[in-house]
Amino acid sequence: MIYWDIFWAFFIANLLGYGGGPSTIPLIQNEVVENYDWMSLSDFADVLAIANALPGPIATKLAGFIGYDLGGVLGAVIALAATILPSAIAVIILFKFINLFKDSPKVKLMTKSVQPIIAVLLAVMAYQFFLTAFEDSGVFHLLLLTIASYLTLGKLKVHPSLVIVCALFYGGFFLS
Repeated sequence: MIYWDIFWAFFIANLLGYGGGPSTIPLIQNEVVENYDWMSLSDFADVLAIANALPGPIATKLAGFIGYDLGGVLGAVIALAATILPSAIAVIILFKFINLFKDSPKVKLMTKSVQPIIAVLLAVMAYQFFLTAFEDSGVFHLLLLTIASYLTLGKLKVHPSLVIVCALFYGGFFLS
């Protein structure tokens, strides 16, 4: 039964996640943390941070790790298939109609209207991560990492992956 749950969780999240990785992350988080209770919000935040530090699409990295964690190699394969399947089906079906609707004002409006929804979903997820980080690490570490991240990203223009890796090492050393 776990394999069906893995498939269904990732299939639904990626079927409804119009717009790629940023829109699927909150949906995957909802399925994994809220719906199935496979991991805590803090654990999901850790997996997301590691997945962001690695190259490649975020949804497949999350699916591979979580699927493997829950069901071994078969769980990872099922989660990856469920992640890729909605897009593959959509591409196959919609490829025939792309030339008919590519300049449609309704399609352009639909794409523009989804962007604020994705922004709100990401903001809610970031707020939840903030609360979890505050509870788990305390105000000192949270402020230190926030200020250090702001300075290195905004002022020194350090690549985000380096900031993420440094924060991971800091958390592993001081917060574990």
